[in-house]
Amino acid sequence: MAFAGHHNDHAYGANEYSEDDKFVTGQFSHAPVANAAVPIRTREAPPLVKNLSKEERHRLELALVRKIDRRLLPMVVLMYILNYLDRNNIASARLAGLQTELKLTSVQYETCVSILFVGYLLMQIPSNLFLNKIGKPALYLPTVMIVWGIISACTAAAQSYGGLVAIRFFLGFVEAAYFPGCLFYLSSWYTRKELGFRTAVLYSGSLISGAFSGLIAAGITNGLNGARGLLAWRWLFIIEGSITVVIAFASFFILPNFPRTTAWLSEEERQLATWRLEEDIGEDDWLGSKEQTFFHGMKLAFLDIKMWILMVMLFCIVASGSVTNFFPTVVATLGYGNIDSLLLTAPPYILCVITAFCNAWHADRTGERYFHITLPLYVAVAAFIIAAATTTTAPRYFAMMIMVPGVYTGYVVALAWISNTLPRPPAKRAAALAAINAVSNTSSIYASYMYPSSAGPRYVVAMSVNCVTAFIAICCATLLRFILVRLNKKLDRGEVVEGAIAVGEGVPSKASGRGFRFLV
Repeated sequence: MAFAGHHNDHAYGANEYSEDDKFVTGQFSHAPVANAAVPIRTREAPPLVKNLSKEERHRLELALVRKIDRRLLPMVVLMYILNYLDRNNIASARLAGLQTELKLTSVQYETCVSILFVGYLLMQIPSNLFLNKIGKPALYLPTVMIVWGIISACTAAAQSYGGLVAIRFFLGFVEAAYFPGCLFYLSSWYTRKELGFRTAVLYSGSLISGAFSGLIAAGITNGLNGARGLLAWRWLFIIEGSITVVIAFASFFILPNFPRTTAWLSEEERQLATWRLEEDIGEDDWLGSKEQTFFHGMKLAFLDIKMWILMVMLFCIVASGSVTNFFPTVVATLGYGNIDSLLLTAPPYILCVITAFCNAWHADRTGERYFHITLPLYVAVAAFIIAAATTTTAPRYFAMMIMVPGVYTGYVVALAWISNTLPRPPAKRAAALAAINAVSNTSSIYASYMYPSSAGPRYVVAMSVNCVTAFIAICCATLLRFILVRLNKKLDRGEVVEGAIAVGEGVPSKASGRGFRFLV
C-alpha cells in the first residue's frame, strides 16, 4: 500500500541531520526572512548522492523522475478528470433534461451552478494547510474523492430546486480539497523547471474531461433516456459518480506521500529525491508534521505582495475561462440539435490539450514564464471579440475553437508560476496555492449569471467581461515580471530577498554557484 511504512527513521533527513551538516555562524540577517529563526545550514549532499559521478547522478535522476511520473501522473490526472467531470456535468445534464424535469428557471439553474463555488471557495485554504500538516496525500486525496463521488451520484436523487442547491453546495465543499491539494502535492515532488509541464499534465485532466463529457453525455442521452423510468440526466450522475468511487479506492494502493516517506523508492532514490528539491531551492521541503504550522504559513503568504498579484492574475484568467461552465449552452447557439451540440464541444478541448502540453513543455525547457502566459491570452481576447461581433456559424465556431486554448494554454503555466514564485516554506506555498485557487474560482459565482438563454447567441456582456479580465491578467503578469526581474538583480548583488533561500551559500553545489533565481 502506498502509505505503508512511511515512518522510516533511517531515511535521509528524518528530522535529524547528519554530521555532515554545518552551521554557518555570524551570518544571520536582521531582514524579515521567512525562516529567519532557523540558522542557515551549509549542507552537503547525503552520502549515497555525494559519491555519485556527474554522469551517474544524471542517469539516476532521469530514471527517478520517470519512475515518479509513472507512479504519480496517470492516477492524479484520472482523479482530476473525474473531479472536473463531477463538478461540471450539470451543463451536459441541462441538455439531457435536468432543467425541464425539475422545472428550474434560468436564474435557478444558474444558482445551482454557482453555489458549488461557494463551498469550493470556503474549503480550499483549510484543506491545503491540513494536508501539509498531516503529510498524507496518499490517504487524504482518495478519501475526499470517495466522498465527492457519493455526493455526485446523489445528485440523481434531486427532486426539487432546493435539493439540487444543497447537493451542489456540499459537492463543492468536498471537491475543493483536490485541485489545490494536488498542485501542492506535485510541487513537493518536482523541481521548479519540471513543474510547468507536470502542472499542464495535471490540468489536462480538466481539458480531457471537457472533451469527453459531451461525448459521454451524448451516449447516455441517446442510450439510457427513460431506462428504468429515469431520464438521461439522472443516469449521467449515477454512472459518473459511481466510477469516481471505484477509481478512488484504486488510488489508495498507487499514490505515494512525500519523497522522504515513500516506501517504493530505494534508499538511494529517497536521498536523491529529497536532495534535488533542496538543491533546487536551497532549503529542504517537507520534513515532518511538527515542522508545519497552519497560521504561520498563511501569514507568510498573505504578507507577500507577489501572492496578491498572482491572485488577481489567476482570478482574471479563470474569469475569462468561465465560458467553459456553459460551453454546451454556448455551442448550442450554433443551431444544431442537442446530440450534435454535445459532440461539437469536444474539438476545442482536444486542441487545448495539445497547445497546453506544447506550451508548458517549452516553458520548462526555456525556464521562461511571462510570454508563455500572456501570448495565449491575446488569442483569447481575439476569440471573445469574434464571438460577440458575429452571428455567422463558421466564424463563431472558429472563435469557440480558439477560445478554450487561448485561456487555458497559459493558465497551466501560470499555476506553475505560483510555486516557482512562492517556493518555501511548504506551509506558505500550500496556503498561497489554496488562497489563489479559491479566490480565482469566485469568478464562477457571478459568471454563472452572464449566460442566460436570452443573451444568446452572441452573449455580448459575457464576452466583453471575458475580454477585459483577460487583458487585466496580461497587465498583472507584466507587473509581476518587473518585480521578479528587480528581485533577481538584488540576488545578483548578493542582497537578501525573502523567499530566495540560502543564496550562494546554503547549498555547496551547482545550485549555490548560480544561486536561487525567480523564474520570469
